[in-house]
Amino acid sequence: MGREFLEQPTITKVGIVIVVLGFIFNIGMTVLSGRKTVVSVVLLTGLVGLAVFFLFSFYNPDNLVLDKYFWWWVVHLWVEGVWELILGAILAFVLIKVTGVDREVIEKWLYLIIAMALITGVIGTGHHYFYIGTPEYWMWLGSIFGALEPIPFFMMTLFAFNMVSRRRREHPNQAAVLWALGTAVMAFLGAGVWGFMHTLAPVNYYTHGSQITAAHGHMAFYGAYVMIVLTIISYAMPILRGQGNAASAGAQRVEKWAFWLMTVSMVVITLALTGAGVLQIWLQRMAEEPMSFMATQDSITFFYWLREAAGLGFLIGLVLYVYSFFVGKATTPARSAA
Repeated sequence: MGREFLEQPTITKVGIVIVVLGFIFNIGMTVLSGRKTVVSVVLLTGLVGLAVFFLFSFYNPDNLVLDKYFWWWVVHLWVEGVWELILGAILAFVLIKVTGVDREVIEKWLYLIIAMALITGVIGTGHHYFYIGTPEYWMWLGSIFGALEPIPFFMMTLFAFNMVSRRRREHPNQAAVLWALGTAVMAFLGAGVWGFMHTLAPVNYYTHGSQITAAHGHMAFYGAYVMIVLTIISYAMPILRGQGNAASAGAQRVEKWAFWLMTVSMVVITLALTGAGVLQIWLQRMAEEPMSFMATQDSITFFYWLREAAGLGFLIGLVLYVYSFFVGKATTPARSAA
């Protein structure tokens, strides 16, 4: 269909819908048969939202402005709308388990975070509507609500560190605690700070589609998507494997090395792409005699090589993370998982 990220043939899209509905049915029946908590309801709401907004991928109007308008209903509202519900729910679940803080306290934080996420994220879709043929009021709505989008991510960071500081017990799975804190910080930096850098319409006029966008995308995806998945894996894997509440001290040590290698490497990748983006904008879009695209790319190759080196560091960290599953034996009896 020629639509970035939504280029799947229609039959493939139908298959995706069937699989996602089956997944949501599985999760939904699990929630219905168990304890209904704020965390599980928020998680299920986010998953349903993912399925609903994907349906707009079937709508492919001939008008290019309408095409892009509704295209963002999938891409943006997945990332900066319903995914924040899923992220908040998973983070809240892990923090309940590893800190022992009262569920009611964590749930109040979760309510506040998802309210801000939905208020800013839904209307904040407008920061993608700059200069594509939509009415001028989107310049204001997109800029204002796009600028407010870092707030729920900042609240998530405060939430995570506050809960860990108020913990009632030292959970043996310190690697999972580290991932949980890292998720909050990197999501705020990537989605919040780097997102804010180019969300205002006058700034976005120059930065749109540059390496600044790539820098934001790399850190935001790692912080808000990858790290929360690794957080829940880190918490659940020892229990699923019958190792108890935590893997061995040796395995956790390797996992922490993996955390720092991947996270520091991603920071370097982001800074390299940011440097490339700033130089690209200056040479190609703001100079008195702008350079061509390819000439500009030749001028910023140093940043690409730096990004490549950091990418190799990230790969080493990922290998270490997988390797940590096979290190040593659990120190906690399996029955303690209950």
